[in-house]
Amino acid sequence: MSKFTDFFVRNKKKFFIGGGVFATLLVIGFVAFLLNRERILKYAVAKVIKKVETKYPAKLQIGNAQFVDLNTVLVTNIALQPIDQPKLLQIDTVEATVSFRSLFLGRMVFKQFDMANGSITAFKQDSTDNFSFLYRKKASDEPADTTAEKPNYGTLLNRLIETAFENVPDGVNFRDLGIVFKSDGRLIDMQLPTMVMEDGEIDARMTITTEAVTNTMFVKGLIDPDEYLLSAKMYGDGKSAGIEVPYIEQKFGATMRFDTLSLSITDKEYKNNQLTIKGESSAYGLVLNHPKIADENVTVQNGAMKYKITLGDHYYALEPESEVRINKAVFYPQLTYETRPNRKIGIKIDSPEIPANDLFASMPPGLFDTFQGVKATGSFKYHMNFYVDMAQVDSLRFESDLDATNFNITDFGPNDLRKLNQEFTHSVYEKGKVVRTFQVGPSNPNFTPYNQIPDHLKYAIMTAEDPRFLTHKGFHDGAFRHSLITNIKENSFVRGGSTISMQLVKNAFLTRKKTITRKVEEALIVWIIENLRLTPKERMYEVYLNIIEWGPNVYGVKEAARFYFSKEPSELTFEESLFLASIVPKPKQYRTYFNSYGELRAYPRYFFKLISGNMLKRGLISPSEHASVSPYVNLNGRAGSFIIPKPDTTTQVADTMEMLAPIDLLDF
Repeated sequence: MSKFTDFFVRNKKKFFIGGGVFATLLVIGFVAFLLNRERILKYAVAKVIKKVETKYPAKLQIGNAQFVDLNTVLVTNIALQPIDQPKLLQIDTVEATVSFRSLFLGRMVFKQFDMANGSITAFKQDSTDNFSFLYRKKASDEPADTTAEKPNYGTLLNRLIETAFENVPDGVNFRDLGIVFKSDGRLIDMQLPTMVMEDGEIDARMTITTEAVTNTMFVKGLIDPDEYLLSAKMYGDGKSAGIEVPYIEQKFGATMRFDTLSLSITDKEYKNNQLTIKGESSAYGLVLNHPKIADENVTVQNGAMKYKITLGDHYYALEPESEVRINKAVFYPQLTYETRPNRKIGIKIDSPEIPANDLFASMPPGLFDTFQGVKATGSFKYHMNFYVDMAQVDSLRFESDLDATNFNITDFGPNDLRKLNQEFTHSVYEKGKVVRTFQVGPSNPNFTPYNQIPDHLKYAIMTAEDPRFLTHKGFHDGAFRHSLITNIKENSFVRGGSTISMQLVKNAFLTRKKTITRKVEEALIVWIIENLRLTPKERMYEVYLNIIEWGPNVYGVKEAARFYFSKEPSELTFEESLFLASIVPKPKQYRTYFNSYGELRAYPRYFFKLISGNMLKRGLISPSEHASVSPYVNLNGRAGSFIIPKPDTTTQVADTMEMLAPIDLLDF
């Protein structure tokens, strides 16, 4: 017999007596609890009310609370009203299972509850609302510190997330819950006929109504408050063409709808006054429309994003671990924004090796229509890096590289990028509408072959617009960087960075609508034409000179020569060629180049001097030609009759190249 067994046998009676006493005390305690549980419940309710009203500038009302069985409480008439603001919350009845432990601790924690007929009404008008008190510190009686720093949005969001997760019950059964949000005259009304949450699983049906949209959707999800984990999948009832996102049309002039949308938070960390959130999102059948993005619906059949976001008191970032997938194409974006001591903005985009076919197949219809139906071999890899310190704008960094491996196009689809090699029909767009259509080729009597265009006109335009046109592959990184610096300094778009190749593509392949994605489409077309050498440089320049705008309804070099000087292109003088080169960036403003006496103003005279000087440096004209340049032209054509004399207000023209656009003279 072991020592333990021997000890138990010798003290068996004492163990039984002790156990009996303990059991008796438990029974007495339980009976005492049953006799006093209503009093304990009232105490817990009072403590909850006191705690809420101490922490927040609001009044919490609980009309009645009573036990209906052993540990189930019926609570009625619950209301939360901020001080001097409309009521935020009203719930008629809650029947809940209450934790005994929470009652003894003076905290009423609902483990499982049914709620019927509840409403949340949030409003915001200008700077006033009835909900921000939940995540802002309670106002004190001390005078406000007007020198206080701006709020740390990472801290505010962390407080909001923790408040929400800490108050999530173990189980929920909502019936007839309404949530209304009113903001500056706009309304969002969400009705939940049913919402069930059991063991962290969420199942709900809801209807969302705004001034113009009504959606019925289903929501399935998962929540784990201990791990700050939340995921939700939203999808429609199958009776409508997707779920239309409310409010954004009134706020941003955009429309968005989707078949299925999934959102999740997978991790949260708050450290050193910075909040980092990780999560994922995905969308199927996403349709977006906004005039600044594209001029028609943009459709993404399958898109997803993994994100890691950091928010601090002066630092905001989309971290490098983030990933964006559009159909089969994957990119790794990184964004940084600092507000102190100076504003600093950083943008990086990288991609892995993407099969060319996957890239073209992934381009959303409505966004890059030129590439719909394109088939290709090989692969792409992209890198972009942009960084600017707003206190040192001249140090701006910009890199953009698209590398290809064994790339070749096997099928151009309906939009053949080789069309420049033969006669084609060209349409001119103004404000999204076709204003003129003509042939680019010998069948058009206004077409001028390359060898019939005077060299001094070709060289003058090339010197001003794109000196490296004959040697680069479509892009001039230095010019683009310089244009970014100028535009940031001026806080407006005052300088372009387009090469002749880019201007040609913009005119020959795209409409003139200025959308965010058109520039990307333009760049990719240029890259393909230049890197695959689809069209020789001489032919590209010939087409360019025959289609660019040179005045009101004046397109191409022959029409320009006749409109301004009543001449054929081959008859143009050097000064007349310089004049035509000077108005390429803004051809419809040619009348402002002349004073009330019909003489050239200061800017075009400066242009003549600068461009002819640089043509001399490049050996494009002789010293005698440069010396004989005259700052005068005589508009003998129809253009002369349209000149509106204006006083010459120009007092001085600085010796600078900033006035010339778009490529200017960065190579000199």
